[in-house]
Amino acid sequence: MANLKSISLWLSGEQDCAYLDDRRARSAFVHPDTELDPAVYSRLIELGFRRSGDHVYRPHCDYCQACIPTRVPVREFQPNRKQRRCLTRNASTRTVIRGAEFDPRHFRLYQTYLRARHDKPDEAPPSEEDYLRFLGSRWCDTHFVEFLIEGRLAAVAVVDVVDHGLSAVYTFFDPTLATYSPGVYAVLWQIEYAKQLELPYVYLGFWIAECRKMRYKIDYQPLSGLIAGQWQSLLPPSIHEE
Repeated sequence: MANLKSISLWLSGEQDCAYLDDRRARSAFVHPDTELDPAVYSRLIELGFRRSGDHVYRPHCDYCQACIPTRVPVREFQPNRKQRRCLTRNASTRTVIRGAEFDPRHFRLYQTYLRARHDKPDEAPPSEEDYLRFLGSRWCDTHFVEFLIEGRLAAVAVVDVVDHGLSAVYTFFDPTLATYSPGVYAVLWQIEYAKQLELPYVYLGFWIAECRKMRYKIDYQPLSGLIAGQWQSLLPPSIHEE
């Protein structure tokens, strides 16, 4: 078992930023030889780290601090009008919580989602091993949450349960059911589920104000961001301007 003082980090090399075209990025990774466990992982999440498979990391860029770790204090959360409409549309959506085992239905949906949302013709499609290596982990409590619309698998949310909340790892969904806003509903469901578990937070990953696909997190209010080592309120631009 590791403790925080014994954890060593290693820096990746610089590469083009995946979110901002004009930036270079690097990450600080927990050394892969570290024996992590749920308690240490929970503390790392609180310190702004994220998980990709068994790799735990956070941005460590030389000249940019655009990636801000975020969390929703679930007891204070108030859905906005768009989110209330999403809840209404999904009133009959059913959820099933499963373990982090391979399921061919999930994998097919994942492939469909990637083709529609992140199509890169020069890249080979992910294998089953790639899929599990990206979403699973050997040492944390991970759920694969199914969202079913009229019995049809509409979305899967990969969720880690940590000591003080839920960590939203990844969500993929059927693009033909986009009118149900399954990505939004998955976050709203996690907020409600955290309340049921009496956990205070849902960790949403990094908010990047200048990146459209990462900007949506500011819609879940109140939202806290980890800035200069302190969790503090993040407000939508329209509120800042009032």
